[in-house]
Amino acid sequence: MSHPPIYLASNSPRRRELLKQIHVGFEPLLFRGAGRHDDDINEDTRPGEDAVTYVQRVARAKAEGGIKRIRWRNLPPRLLLAADTTLELDGEIIGKPDNGEHAIAILRELSGRTHQILTAVVVTDGERYAQRLSTSQVRFRPMQDAEIRRYVATGEAADKAGAYGIQGRAAVFVEEIRGSYTGIMGLPLFETAALLQEFGYPL
Repeated sequence: MSHPPIYLASNSPRRRELLKQIHVGFEPLLFRGAGRHDDDINEDTRPGEDAVTYVQRVARAKAEGGIKRIRWRNLPPRLLLAADTTLELDGEIIGKPDNGEHAIAILRELSGRTHQILTAVVVTDGERYAQRLSTSQVRFRPMQDAEIRRYVATGEAADKAGAYGIQGRAAVFVEEIRGSYTGIMGLPLFETAALLQEFGYPL
């Protein structure tokens, strides 16, 4: 018996690709504001907020926003999945770049150093919420300024936490990974599968 598709509260094409990889059917709940913020979800950091607290709070807010949208539109009740990814370097949360120069500045900071990628995943049926966190370390080789600028000029850095996508051209900068490759992409499949199974979704 086929299982009904879940709702995906995300605009991310990477998360869609990853759900397809594990054969999870989904229906996107598209946010109006494609860009720095998803619709009415405030992704600004709060004073004194660390990366773990931040990414878990935003993922939960996305899930709650998705449930509100389902109810507003009188959509049939189904499981909903939301996620958020952020990058941390020396205790500082580094989100999505504001523009090309900001992306260049972020990548200069990451050059030759190890940073941490955190992705929080939330699954809910509208009543119960369950969440898991994936934490990975990524080390970049030292990068020349010219190659950073060439990379940013491709447009790949835009709208990505830390100004890069590991599944794209930025892979040539990556010297070492410890943790979840799919978590670095934006949806850790181990944690995602465990959450879905917790709600009785067969995989």
